[in-house]
Amino acid sequence: MDAHARARQLIDAAHSADPVRAADGRAAELIYADRVEAWVARLVPDAPPLLRLAARSQHLERWSVPRASFPEGKAAYLAWRRSLYTKQAERARALLLAAGVSADEAAEVAIWVSKTGLKTNAGTQALEDAACLVFLENEISAFAAQHAHYPREKFIEILRKTWRKMSPAAQTFALALELPPTIAALVHDALGAP
Repeated sequence: MDAHARARQLIDAAHSADPVRAADGRAAELIYADRVEAWVARLVPDAPPLLRLAARSQHLERWSVPRASFPEGKAAYLAWRRSLYTKQAERARALLLAAGVSADEAAEVAIWVSKTGLKTNAGTQALEDAACLVFLENEISAFAAQHAHYPREKFIEILRKTWRKMSPAAQTFALALELPPTIAALVHDALGAP
């Protein structure tokens, strides 16, 4: 087994510790990793193993730092997200090194996972695109239900921010997604579509 395959095993073992489980018993983080990797493979058909490993590390052990561990409010939310990017990047780097992946490759994965160079680094952008597409395809309905108290304009602004983070290729994929009618209407309004 090569170092990349060993790294994948270590990453997936870390995901398996997620206490949140899907109906079929699988760890929620493992399902998320599969989805992000699948989108990366669609966005970058010749994605190298390193990019796929980074995709699998997108939310690495996110469950260990719950949102509630930071105060309420936008500034605290952004601080929580930044702390996650750093923690996840360092954990991915450590797992890759433990698997025998070179220090240079492990450092590159850490750059992508930490969201460094968004819009300018192709690997970072591919991960961001995939995360946005997973959100739109699989998570937005549950997010909307969880935040039903938000005014419609706040949902529209969230969608606009998500859209701005995506590359044109990811936006094209997003437009082709089959969304529930209420979510599709929000996306329509967010994009100012006629």
